[in-house]
Amino acid sequence: MDGLRATVDFWGVEKEVRLDTVDAPVEPGDYVLNHVGFAIRRIPEEEIDETMALYESFVDGDPDDMLAEDVMDEIEAGRSVPPDAGVPTDPSDEEPADADDAEDLLEELGIDV
Repeated sequence: MDGLRATVDFWGVEKEVRLDTVDAPVEPGDYVLNHVGFAIRRIPEEEIDETMALYESFVDGDPDDMLAEDVMDEIEAGRSVPPDAGVPTDPSDEEPADADDAEDLLEELGIDV
């Protein structure tokens, strides 16, 4: 964690997320629900096992299930990016999300803070 940014592990894929929109304070080791680079919810301790089981069902589930397909695509996209895909392969080359992005996400989700 570094201020309003944190590195998270999503099935072996490390991603940087913003903490501007998370619903509760987070600390290293907490589980969060991530949406397009923003932690939007800290998963309470008593919900971690159920949440992980749900995601694992996507990974092991029906490949024709659209939600399962989205989860698997997200995992696979983070593991390998073709060099000609036009996507920075070095995280330091990526433009990090900022407070304006957080405000845009809150507006898009209809959340009034």
